[in-house]
Amino acid sequence: MKLSFPEGFIWGTSTAAAQVETAFDHQWKGFQAKDGFVLQRTTDHELRREEDAGYIAQLGNLYRCSLDWSKLQRAPFAPFDADTVAEYRQFLQELRDKGVRLMLVLHHFAHPNWFEKASAWLNEDNLPAFMNYVQQMVQHFGHLADYWNTFNEPNVLAMNAYVRGNFPPHKRNYFLGNRALRIMGLAHDLAYKYLKRQYPNVPVGISLNTATFKGLNLLGRIPAAFVAWWFHHKAARYFRQLDFWGLSYYAYVPFIPFPVDEVGSPGRLDKLGIPHDNMWGYYPEGLGYWLRYFHQRYRKPLIITENGICTDDPQRRIQSIKDYLTVCHKAIQDGIDLRGYIHWSTWDNFEWDLGPSYRFGLVHVNNYTKDRELTPAGLFYAQIVKDNAVDI
Repeated sequence: MKLSFPEGFIWGTSTAAAQVETAFDHQWKGFQAKDGFVLQRTTDHELRREEDAGYIAQLGNLYRCSLDWSKLQRAPFAPFDADTVAEYRQFLQELRDKGVRLMLVLHHFAHPNWFEKASAWLNEDNLPAFMNYVQQMVQHFGHLADYWNTFNEPNVLAMNAYVRGNFPPHKRNYFLGNRALRIMGLAHDLAYKYLKRQYPNVPVGISLNTATFKGLNLLGRIPAAFVAWWFHHKAARYFRQLDFWGLSYYAYVPFIPFPVDEVGSPGRLDKLGIPHDNMWGYYPEGLGYWLRYFHQRYRKPLIITENGICTDDPQRRIQSIKDYLTVCHKAIQDGIDLRGYIHWSTWDNFEWDLGPSYRFGLVHVNNYTKDRELTPAGLFYAQIVKDNAVDI
């Protein structure tokens, strides 16, 4: 059966600069991941831009990406590095020339070490420096942007950098997580107002991560409910001034009473009878729940800014695309204003604290040679983009 999507529907893929470019001077540089790889040389994207542009153009009519703030701006309030600007502009213009629109992400988990040394999102005094960065982003790249994300998944960053401590700067304090959310919310508001003054017709939003948290027993219900409240409802309060909600969705996390996933407790999900990928429980219906919630609660257009599955098996990835797009199609049929679907990710990259062995790409990347190869899942998704429809 073929499911057709509305005319003008957005199809695309997404990457983040820190995960695909050789590290310059940001807080992830030198980080040793769970799989033993060190975040330094990632996928050689800066050396393979022309090749990568070809894949990007096959896999959507929009590309969502960030640029390396640390490489663009070497010191607080410094002018952007001219060579770096020229390199990025050439690449982004090449994509535009291929008919690919752009969603530029201002902050995707990585920022310069000078910003981190000033306490990053724990210090409200850093807002002027962030806004100087935003202003220069608009000055140099504003004419190329069709959409903006101010922040990628601020709830994930606040939780993992300041509460759980598995992202830099490795803090473990609930109250610091709350402070980071609040200050990122202030930064978002400032950036939103500036972006709309400069380009009133360009939509501005964030990407908020959504997930299904479920207590499997009495002891698990309380922490699951609290995490779901904090991660979704509390986090969203700080980002209400926007033109669209970008939503990402990957995970079903059961609590018994502690959270169970395939990374921290391999095999446990199997014992619980829960389908899963290489990281989390698998429950595509959860995406439908959050599409309905945000539609009913905020009445703003929705774009799925990230969605995918962590697997080495292209056939499993193909089935997950079918499952998730079935959920999306049903939501649209039910009257939800869903404007697009952006797959994570274009090619395999460095999966933050876990490393490049955890794969999400439609294009396979050899971890040692960095050579690329379009997978069967990439071919399948390219056909969806061409047809504006999916065969399920």
